[in-house]
Order: sequence, then structure tokens, then C-alpha cells
Amino acid sequence: MGRITTRRPVTRIVLGEAGGSGTRRVDTLAVEEPLEIRIGGVPLAVTMRTPGHDVELAIGFLVSEGVIANPSEFRSAIHCGGPGTGGAENTYNVLDATLAPGVRAPSGDEARRFYTTSSCGVCGKASIDAVETISRFDVSGDDTTVEAEWIAALPDRLRAEQAVFDKTGGLHAAALFDATTGELLVLREDVGRHNAVDKVVGWALQQGRLPLRNVVLQVSGRASFELVQKATMAGIPVLAAVSAPSSLAVELADRAGVTLVGFSRGRSMNVYAHARRIRIEGEPADRAQDREGQVQR
Repeated sequence: MGRITTRRPVTRIVLGEAGGSGTRRVDTLAVEEPLEIRIGGVPLAVTMRTPGHDVELAIGFLVSEGVIANPSEFRSAIHCGGPGTGGAENTYNVLDATLAPGVRAPSGDEARRFYTTSSCGVCGKASIDAVETISRFDVSGDDTTVEAEWIAALPDRLRAEQAVFDKTGGLHAAALFDATTGELLVLREDVGRHNAVDKVVGWALQQGRLPLRNVVLQVSGRASFELVQKATMAGIPVLAAVSAPSSLAVELADRAGVTLVGFSRGRSMNVYAHARRIRIEGEPADRAQDREGQVQR
């Protein structure tokens, strides 16, 4: 796995009724390292990520921040030496991106807001209005619909493809599925859930697929505000998560037109926004009634 994983000695403790035992063993860990994203040599953001697919990560980040939205606006990216090395040593933890002529790079004030970590997502974007203002895609008009049975199967499909998680147990995953054919389009893993999403969005821009109409974004953890923001900026109509959404995530999804599914586990799920896209035996979920005759929303 190269720089994606590393092996470290650990003490394994197993407790039983008669006490416990400890043994020394070697464990496989997911690598977490900083990536500094630069534009034209100017530092823009730092994120803690799992190395790999760094160009996709940078592209996805730029999409989510409204800097670019199509392949013609991005020219290239290259790893370069880290701070204090004079450029002589390539640490592979600094990525310098070049935008197409005429594409405005973020200002210094904007760049200072872009510090990220693997746990908090994009810091500084605290306003739903800001996301609505800069998004180039109208998600609310996307007429994608999917069966609830199909959505319920996605977490298991996601988990089955997590090769690095099998070795470490320590990575999030994000995947794009074609809502018509059910095909898995792309899957990426990372210590940061928002990084995993940036990587699949970056892949999509490179493939000329933005806006991501008629797809479902499935994520392995919770649905935070940042993930709904990224879905909105990429034109993704359906975001499904294994765990809970936050209140701000639901508010943004509702206003942006994103169908937000949470607690998608086994044979149940909660649809927090725009349930019209989820069908139960062919009928939109927001019209389906429970045994007491109450509309489920």
C-alpha cells in the first residue's frame, strides 16, 4: 500500500473472566499526513489526508469552494518540495496547482479561511447563504429518482470495495453510483470524510462529468454541513450517509434541493430532505403512508 498504510508495534490486550492477557504484535495503520495546496506557488489550504489521489483532492476542494467548475478551468498540478527545503526535497505533501488563464484565484483573505483538518472539514464557511451564492449548479431541478431498496444496499456495496479499510479499520469512504444503471463509478478512501468526497468530485471534474446529474453520493460516516456543501457545489442530487446528519446539513440540503438520507443501515433509513426522489415500490416516499395513515417525510 506504500504511503497509504504503515505498520507499527502494538500491545494487544484481551480480557476474560479469569483476567486478561497482553501480546505484542504489528498492526497496520492508515497514514495521515498534511497536504498543502498552492495555486501558482501561493499557499491556499492545508488538509490532513491519506496520501493518494492528491490531484483529485485538490480539484475537488477547488470545486467545493467555487473556484472552478469545469475541466477547462484547471490546467495542471505538481508535487513540489515542502517548506524549509528550498524545493530540493520533494515531500509529496505540497501540491502546486495551475489554473487556466482568466480563472480568478482566491485572494489572501480567502486563503486564510481555508485551513482544514481531517475531523472538521472546511473551516470558515459558516454561512448557508455563501454556498447558495457561489454554486453554479441548480440541484433542485434534477429529476433523479431511486428506489429505497437500492439505496439500502449501497452501504454494503461501499464497504465491500474498501480495500484499505480492510487492512486498517481507520478510513472513511465516498462513492458515486449511477442512479439509472446502479454502476459504481468511483470510490475513494481517506482519513477525512470530506477529503474522500473531494477526491470523487475531483475525479468527476477530470472526467468532464460536472454537474453530477443522476448520481447518488454514498458516504461511510455522518452527513455534515461540509458534505452537503460539496454535493451542492458538484450538482449531486442525492447524498446518502450511514450515520446521522447535523441540523445545519439538513437545513442546507432542504434549501439547496439535495435529497439527504441518513442512518441508511440494513432495511431502514431516514430521509431528511426532498424525499420525493426516493421511491417505495415506485411511489415517491413523501407520498407513502404508514399504517396509521400519517404521511412520512
